Amino acid sequence: MITNCKRVSSDNITKLRPNEIFVFGSNQKGLHKEGAAKYASDHFGAQWGVGNGRTGQCYAIPTMEGKMHIRYTVKMFIDYAKKHPEKTFLVTKIGCGIAGYEVSDIAPMFKPALKLTNVYLPLEFFNYDVLILL
Repeated sequence: MITNCKRVSSDNITKLRPNEIFVFGSNQKGLHKEGAAKYASDHFGAQWGVGNGRTGQCYAIPTMEGKMHIRYTVKMFIDYAKKHPEKTFLVTKIGCGIAGYEVSDIAPMFKPALKLTNVYLPLEFFNYDVLILL
């Protein structure tokens, strides 16, 4: 179990520095009605109608359209994070709330992000046995 990692995102993100991006689970239509999506809309500039990608200080990953779609959009997010090393991406436990997935379903999708020093993941994603830090 990893408990001392500098790249762990908080379970309760309430403030962002200017270079930080709140990464949350959404639906493809961008209807940010509940959970982290609502918080992103209310506090960090996530735009209604944008369910995938960057708006305000946020990055939406759609999680309601099935695991294959999540896998594809997580890859898109990782590619975006690679292209923006000046930003710090604070990933929430996307898909593990309202969408109903387990950490074991979602955490492996973020394995490529372990190589990126600007992506912070939930502790549960690091503790999942597929994600072993080198």
